[in-house]
Amino acid sequence: MKDTSLIRWGVAQRFEFIEWRAYWDGRLNRGDLEQEFDISTPQASVDLRNYQETAPGNIEYNATEKAYVATRNFRPMFLRLSAERYLLQLHSITTHALAQGETWFGELPPVDVLPTIARIPEAYTLRPIISAIRSRGELSINYQSLTSTGMRTICPHSLAHDGYRWHARAWCVEKEEYRDYVLGRILSVAEPTPYVFEPPDDVEWHTFLPLVLTPHPGLDTLQTAAIERDYRLEGGERTINMRLALAFYFVRRHNLDLRNGEIPPARAQLFLKNFDEYEDARKSAKEQARLLAEQRRAATSTAGPS
Repeated sequence: MKDTSLIRWGVAQRFEFIEWRAYWDGRLNRGDLEQEFDISTPQASVDLRNYQETAPGNIEYNATEKAYVATRNFRPMFLRLSAERYLLQLHSITTHALAQGETWFGELPPVDVLPTIARIPEAYTLRPIISAIRSRGELSINYQSLTSTGMRTICPHSLAHDGYRWHARAWCVEKEEYRDYVLGRILSVAEPTPYVFEPPDDVEWHTFLPLVLTPHPGLDTLQTAAIERDYRLEGGERTINMRLALAFYFVRRHNLDLRNGEIPPARAQLFLKNFDEYEDARKSAKEQARLLAEQRRAATSTAGPS
């Protein structure tokens, strides 16, 4: 195979498409290139010929299918093989987050996914939040929590996804602490205005803790082996480095806080080996953030108006 470093970006992109279709769809022809890149039939023929010269033995023409197919010796030069990328795009198409034409899928395999029942934020809600994050601004939002609905003043600094819903991680001006705000619960939002706050004070966000996962100790040998394979637990455990602010959702999503027989082991599946360390780290981070907020408030008070 030849050196690909001198190949122009546009040509390399078409070569990547050739490999994508050959590997994932199993076949491609000139028409696929023509349609995807709006090129002529002669140009598509040239691309296929040049690709075969650049990566000899990767694809071959199958007269029965009237298409180029991947050979047994196929080794991609332009495509990064990723099952995760393939499945994420397939999920996005199925849930209508992406149109099929926005991807390189030719034919979709039979597929279905569980519906998302959590409310997705509106674009007009998300935009000012992103703007406030960029400008470190203050927002007035009408927010519907589980206990009340009303105006809140927040200073968002990051976005986070807990596996089900999107949140804005923000400084709450009224409560003087960092909190998570579910984007779908924001009923309305004003344009951001300047405000001085310090995202590094959000200790939970900036602190990472390794969570050590093991199979639930109540599982039998066969169940343990299955869980080790499902979650890639090498040597019986797996360590995941995670922000404390997100670890809370991870622990709850995987029922890692239910440790006293509240649910059967086969349903729990995983066990958090360093649960006490996680609990202590969260408490410590909250206390550190509180002290930093107090110090900043005291310094502002001492400085007085400018």
